[in-house]
Amino acid sequence: MLAKRIVACLDVAEGRVVKGTNFVNLRNSGDPVELAKRYSDEGADEIVFLDIGASHESRPTLLGIVSKVARQVFVPLSVGGGVRSTYDARLLFNAGADKVCVNSSAVSRPELLSELSSAFGAQATVLAIDAKQSADGWVVYVMGGREATRLNAIDWARAGQDAGAGEILLTSMDTDGVRQGFELGLVNEVCGATNIPVIASGGAGSAGHFVDLFMKTEASAGLAASIFHERSTSISSIKEALCSANIMVRPA
Repeated sequence: MLAKRIVACLDVAEGRVVKGTNFVNLRNSGDPVELAKRYSDEGADEIVFLDIGASHESRPTLLGIVSKVARQVFVPLSVGGGVRSTYDARLLFNAGADKVCVNSSAVSRPELLSELSSAFGAQATVLAIDAKQSADGWVVYVMGGREATRLNAIDWARAGQDAGAGEILLTSMDTDGVRQGFELGLVNEVCGATNIPVIASGGAGSAGHFVDLFMKTEASAGLAASIFHERSTSISSIKEALCSANIMVRPA
């Protein structure tokens, strides 16, 4: 059995880490370099850096900040936002990223997943899916949650895997920042439709929510942001709770 991962997320806008609720009402949460180092030192298994304005603003990812973050962390670093080609991805890898996350650009051009996987390996190609529940099921959103698509999130996860994604970063927009627990139904549906690792995002508010996630779904990792930024829950306390529940994790 593989150890479950605890992932810290840095949503970056205008050079600062921000966090909101349901993708709106963003507030300043600190410096990305300082926070990345703290989470690496505190035992995060991975750090996700998302330049949340890059796609919407039609610009590349903030490479300078990515490079500074990469020099401060000793765990895998996944970077997303504004990746439209293997050239964009190569710049991120050269800046220190271990994986690249794609969302809007993959929806626009699904073959990008195949291109990235062929060039850098499936293990370095992450499909980020932002999903919101509707009367018709789970709808995929792009452009930082600003635009709805006609894609069903479960179908898109399966198609993304087939196209070359080696991992899925799955965010429930309905539970994002709410801190009432992960959207377990969505996670279970995506895990059931794919056989690649799934990082669950959106809703973490306590160590118990991570226990529920790993006891009730096949997610490989759980991601959180605001509870770490505000120190309301620590990475070590989450791992202690998981160990007490006999869920395998790496030491903090």
